[in-house]
Amino acid sequence: MSLFHDGVIEHVYPAFFKAMSHPDHVGVALSICMAGYVLGGSSYFQALFFGSAWAGLLYYCCHEIYHGYLTRRLSTDMADIQANYLGNPDSGFWVAEVDVDSQPKVVGIVAVKGERRVEEEERFDDWNGGAMGAGSEFVQDAGDGSFGELSHMVVVFPWRRKNLGSQLLRKALDFCKEQGYGRLVLDGSSPQTAAIALYQKLGFVQTSSHSNTHANRWISKLARINVMRMEKLI
Repeated sequence: MSLFHDGVIEHVYPAFFKAMSHPDHVGVALSICMAGYVLGGSSYFQALFFGSAWAGLLYYCCHEIYHGYLTRRLSTDMADIQANYLGNPDSGFWVAEVDVDSQPKVVGIVAVKGERRVEEEERFDDWNGGAMGAGSEFVQDAGDGSFGELSHMVVVFPWRRKNLGSQLLRKALDFCKEQGYGRLVLDGSSPQTAAIALYQKLGFVQTSSHSNTHANRWISKLARINVMRMEKLI
């Protein structure tokens, strides 16, 4: 649970820096600092204060999106891993362990939730809790339309770039193949550049993208976070 928490919250700072560097936000920041300078009677402190307030607002927006996602998952599927994954033959949950001072330590996790039937006209994702329209370029499933949905892919920092993420992802793909799923899908956010690169390396392709999240529309707009759905045929 601690690893899952850290794996979600770690994306707040990359998302914040990405939002701050957006051309529109840079222009707003400069305008706000200038307004503070003028209103403060040529005060550099006032300019810095106004600029800091703008940066704080952007950080809050980014934090709200990831913290909200974390809270929702901790109260749903992650609230009972045994019932939702280990006790469900259509789903799976795996951990990667290493020995540290003769004690096992979890350094990676990945989960797959099986979806046996789904309507093509309406899809759902974990970020906005709502439907993604049929205009998205989803590939057609074979057979009964079943597929696996990958989530909770997390590897601790010291074990990244050591092929552990690839091993976990291949484990998920092997499980989907054994279950007879036609594809494996996942949702990732734009600040997760390293994870997205790994998915693409293993054959995943982006099929849709949107900026709607569970948060307030203005929070999503200011955070500039895009949610991307990626899929791989099995």
